[in-house]
Amino acid sequence: MTIHRPGLPEDLPPGEELWGRWALLAAIGATTAEERRASGYRTGLWVDAEGLHHDDSGCTWWTMSRRGEGRFVLYGEDESSGVKWHRTPIDMLAGGPDWLPYDELRDLIEGDELGCVYWYEDGVWARAPYPEDLGDDGLDCGMSGFVDRAQVLGELSDHLDGTDGDGTGAAGFLADAEAHRLRPELLLTRLRPARHDDAPLDLPAVARALDLAGLTVAP
Repeated sequence: MTIHRPGLPEDLPPGEELWGRWALLAAIGATTAEERRASGYRTGLWVDAEGLHHDDSGCTWWTMSRRGEGRFVLYGEDESSGVKWHRTPIDMLAGGPDWLPYDELRDLIEGDELGCVYWYEDGVWARAPYPEDLGDDGLDCGMSGFVDRAQVLGELSDHLDGTDGDGTGAAGFLADAEAHRLRPELLLTRLRPARHDDAPLDLPAVARALDLAGLTVAP
């Protein structure tokens, strides 16, 4: 799936699916040591009580949070975003629903730390209107790794062993994560480091992250 520059709401998959893809990749990399670190000191992908996070400690950072049943907010910044620098000020919160975390978002805007905001409700993504001459809002650089399902599938495949197990392959695990019906005991038995010289996965931390993200169902 192609993300336009600037992004369009329809570039994003349904909120539940985007959450499932992001949360699954974040959970696979979870460790007990990182769980104990405050969000402000973490990098990479992770899940915590606030939601999902992506931070490369340099060029891009993003957060996706649940705001009730069927509601999500996605916000962050990539260095490619021209929103906060546009010569005509852009109100990133224009048209936003009353359930957005306005205090947090306004603090980020006042600190020149926010590049765009998208929200999801009733099965549809939306954002504030942009002027026609805005070149980019950063959505492509920030979210393409989760929007491109084939890329997510490839990353997941790298972490699965070659056994047949119960017959579920990467596509099946990803579909279950997107539908929030993942059976963790089946996935955990198949996971392995992506490379032979990587550290072993912290499976208890993976299980906790999957549960915290709401991707799992009981056996």
